[in-house]
Amino acid sequence: MIRNPIDIASRVSPELTGLIETVISQLETDEPVTLAAIRSFIANDLPGEIDDTEHMHHFDVDESVVDELDELIGQFGESAAAMDFIYAFASEQLTRVIEEVVNDENRENPPSLEDVREAILGGLAGSLVGEGVLDEDEDDVLLPEIEDLIDRFGADALAEDFLRYE
Repeated sequence: MIRNPIDIASRVSPELTGLIETVISQLETDEPVTLAAIRSFIANDLPGEIDDTEHMHHFDVDESVVDELDELIGQFGESAAAMDFIYAFASEQLTRVIEEVVNDENRENPPSLEDVREAILGGLAGSLVGEGVLDEDEDDVLLPEIEDLIDRFGADALAEDFLRYE
């Protein structure tokens, strides 16, 4: 399987990203899922209600998800890792926490997702609630969200890559 060195995920539509995530979660395999496997799943195993919706896209002005996938296969090959085409952002609340960790002057290296998780467990979220940066009810979702990102992208992934800029 070929890993792609450029940030291709940022150029994939949210619809295709969601479909790729769904297919990856449904396929039970120890091998990394490729674009060819995603295409095969869509052609052969896609649930009827999703398939009907996809066929309706061809009458829409927007590009079809299947057409977009075929274009990616044409550009990057069938053996490209499907996971490379999934793009994720942190929520607004987690973005504030990541920014706090990134801007820590005592830090020597850019923080990973694990560094952010450790900061949350160390009480950073409570401190940010006390400072008014986060609302009281916002800190409850931080740990599950960071753990989900770690599960999907690995503990060593750079936290800055998940910042949401709006």
